[in-house]
Amino acid sequence: MNFDAMPEHVAQTVREPGDMRPAGASAGHGSDFSELVRLVKQRGLLDLRRTYYAAKMAVNGVMLAVGAVMFVLLGDSWWQVVTAVVLAGVFTQLAFIGHDAGHRQIFRSRRANDVVGLVHGGMTGISYGWWIGKHRLHHTNPNHEDADPDIEIPALAFSAEQSGTKRGVLRWMVKYQAFLFFPLLLLEGILLHVHSIRAVINREVKAHGLEAVLLAAHVVVYLTVVFLVLSPVKAVVFIAVHQGLWGVYMGCAFAPNHKGMPMLSAGQKLDYLRKQVLTSRNVRGGRFVDFLLGGLNYQIEHHLFPSMPRPNLRHAQQLVHEFCNSRGVSYSQCGLFRSYALVLRHLHAVGAPLRHPSVSQQC
Repeated sequence: MNFDAMPEHVAQTVREPGDMRPAGASAGHGSDFSELVRLVKQRGLLDLRRTYYAAKMAVNGVMLAVGAVMFVLLGDSWWQVVTAVVLAGVFTQLAFIGHDAGHRQIFRSRRANDVVGLVHGGMTGISYGWWIGKHRLHHTNPNHEDADPDIEIPALAFSAEQSGTKRGVLRWMVKYQAFLFFPLLLLEGILLHVHSIRAVINREVKAHGLEAVLLAAHVVVYLTVVFLVLSPVKAVVFIAVHQGLWGVYMGCAFAPNHKGMPMLSAGQKLDYLRKQVLTSRNVRGGRFVDFLLGGLNYQIEHHLFPSMPRPNLRHAQQLVHEFCNSRGVSYSQCGLFRSYALVLRHLHAVGAPLRHPSVSQQC
């Protein structure tokens, strides 16, 4: 997609505020996004859904309890691999709640959302404060080569410019990144822990004292329980399976949303509506996919309205789709497996110039 051929319409972009709520009011009088905000508000799609989230957190609590009971009853058994698989799914569902709390989708007040986010961060071993800072930058400049931390991954390249900066082992990995992508996701869970601990130690988060206690408690309780119940070899296998699959699940939930979509670079100007829509991809699949991906399958709607409660996203989808069509804004959506195929195809194309230096490849 050639952004240079697109009309700018509105030269300004909308700055995401510190609390990560949408900044529709500052989009400019008469702008396309202001009109869309009016339509969304008329349908009550920004109204909170406390009952939904209460039920969702209760179900997650039951799932976590079931996993814990399975772990205790099975004891020192290789069947604990099954428990590790179950808990990988549970941890991801808990992380989805932390994500929604960070966007203030659950409560009106920041404090209440932060409490939920901190608790869920403590349960999964992720620094809530570190994640909010990183995720805010992503929402402000999605797929921007110089400003989106989600595409600043040493072992991967998402554009020809990025691939050209790789050296040594990283350059070799980018050559074959389409084949390495899913295996690399096995490390995602561990990396989330490492980045969280580093951010807390370096006092890069506001509540670094509280988060230090939460992360330390997570590590101590997790390792103590696992090594008390399981023999050393089985414990290591359990941790590897649990953390590996958790990373894969998390990566599979977030990867289809922007990877393979147009990249922005310095000098390219788009208004808020187009910046968010053109760089995002929705994933079809009904309520099962809604559950599986924690509502992130409605990535376009989520990026336009970050504070919109998760269950309202599916109701906003048709409205936003029709609105974009009426304004001539490309709206991307496809099935789940198709989305992964597009991601891999894009990664393979980006790595092609490194595999065949004599061939000019446009990604």
